[in-house]
Amino acid sequence: MTDLFEPLTLRGVTLRNRIGVSPMCQYSCAPDGMPTEWHLAHLHARAIGGAGLVIAEATGVSPEARITPADLGLWSDAHIPGHARLTAAIAAAGSVPGIQIAHAGRKASSSPPWVGGVAGDDQHGWEPLAPSAVAFPGLRMPRAMTEADIAQVIADFAATARRSVAAGYRFIEIHAAHGYLLHQFLSPLSNQRNDGWGGDFAGRTRLTREVVAAVRAAIPEEMPLAIRFSHTDWTEGGWTTEETVELSRQVKAQGIDLIDVSSGALVPAQIPVGPGYQVPGAAAVRAGAEIPVAAVGMITEPQQAQEILAEGKADLILLARALLRDPYWPLHAAAALGRTEALRIPPQYDRAWGALGKMPMDSAIAEPMPAL
Repeated sequence: MTDLFEPLTLRGVTLRNRIGVSPMCQYSCAPDGMPTEWHLAHLHARAIGGAGLVIAEATGVSPEARITPADLGLWSDAHIPGHARLTAAIAAAGSVPGIQIAHAGRKASSSPPWVGGVAGDDQHGWEPLAPSAVAFPGLRMPRAMTEADIAQVIADFAATARRSVAAGYRFIEIHAAHGYLLHQFLSPLSNQRNDGWGGDFAGRTRLTREVVAAVRAAIPEEMPLAIRFSHTDWTEGGWTTEETVELSRQVKAQGIDLIDVSSGALVPAQIPVGPGYQVPGAAAVRAGAEIPVAAVGMITEPQQAQEILAEGKADLILLARALLRDPYWPLHAAAALGRTEALRIPPQYDRAWGALGKMPMDSAIAEPMPAL
């Protein structure tokens, strides 16, 4: 029976437990896409809190790939030092630093959600790209991509992956979900092309497969590579769970090590949101493609997370809002599940947790933190 605090090894990287910080956009950059003090504090706190994997937010592979002008980027070598500062802090706290690399496609050039999440203004926005000239409701009309545009996107993903390695990330996730560019190519609701990049399943999945191949070739053999899929569009005529299972089989053969299974966000849809509502999709991909999967979405309670793993529905639990509310969720979960031997407390915080019982932090972690 898989345990929440059992290590997970993917290629040459071992996570200290099965808890990961899901990539969450912070909308906290200047238009240059550079990491800020907010990113450092946000990611470092969750590493200190005990997560085995900490994944930085959807990071633009080009300036035009960002959802908003306030998103993180890694499209130039000038971004590497700022990201290296993040990875050093995450690793010093005992977590594996990961990054999600992304292109927003027709959802690009938007505004942060607290200012409406609407199309950007002319001063700060840009013309978004998409498989077809079909807009997401309420956002800008995109331009249908040319062959040259598609080739550039593939090259941008590979270049960003190489920079991720240089910056010290040890886990990379390709974003092919939530209605962003690769998902837009997958779904017939947004991909209306009649060339080799659209039409049937092979055509609609081609860009994703070529991005996977380019990224896998750009990173070390021992580095794990994941991909996030929306397993269903929750809409008739859209992308389906069965197609997700088949594509997962194909990308596994290309060197993908884990499928992060989410859902929806390509088009407005009625989604049956509830505790663990995406877990059945994760279980279907795990069984059908015979590949490790991450479950995500309204997983909030330690016993709930434990049961998902114990029942063989997932191999990794990714938390989002639960970790925004409580950066120390993993430590509280260990206490709640009676796994106090799994607690690894920073020595600076020992006096706050001593009554619960604990295991001292690994020697490499207990050393003084490097200057940041």
